[in-house]
Amino acid sequence: MLLEMKENDFIVSKTDTKGRLTYVNEIFMTMAEYTEEELLGKPHNIVRHPDMPKTVFKLLWDRIQAKDEIFAYVINKTKNGNGYWVIANVTASTNDRGDIIGYYSVRRRPKNSALELIKPLYAKMLQAERSGGIAAGEKVLNDLLYEKGVSYDEFIISIQK
Repeated sequence: MLLEMKENDFIVSKTDTKGRLTYVNEIFMTMAEYTEEELLGKPHNIVRHPDMPKTVFKLLWDRIQAKDEIFAYVINKTKNGNGYWVIANVTASTNDRGDIIGYYSVRRRPKNSALELIKPLYAKMLQAERSGGIAAGEKVLNDLLYEKGVSYDEFIISIQK
């Protein structure tokens, strides 16, 4: 079953540099169907859904490890096997010296019109990844961006408007 966030909800989480959860807000716990005790200290990928292309996570990690923010559409899996879509904004958290000390993510409810584009794209990326790995998934994404004449960021922002 797919769950939906409320229009004005924000899911917030923080992780350490290894991706282990150090903070989750109440809405995260509610949507993920976990308690705080079940989440803290666990890898953030505890909510990874099998319908999520690995290519998107590679892009996400490449960007945030370079201290660049990223917006991405993500389907998450709940403790009870349900799913929910988000538009995530993920950034690196740094100390006074500029060293990455963790990551911060805020997720909102995505527009239905955006998901109408993302769902078939992700399905195509997953299919490509099964036969050709992440490089094949990247090719599917890059071909779409080239066809539309936009960068990844321009595409993601434009479909959420």
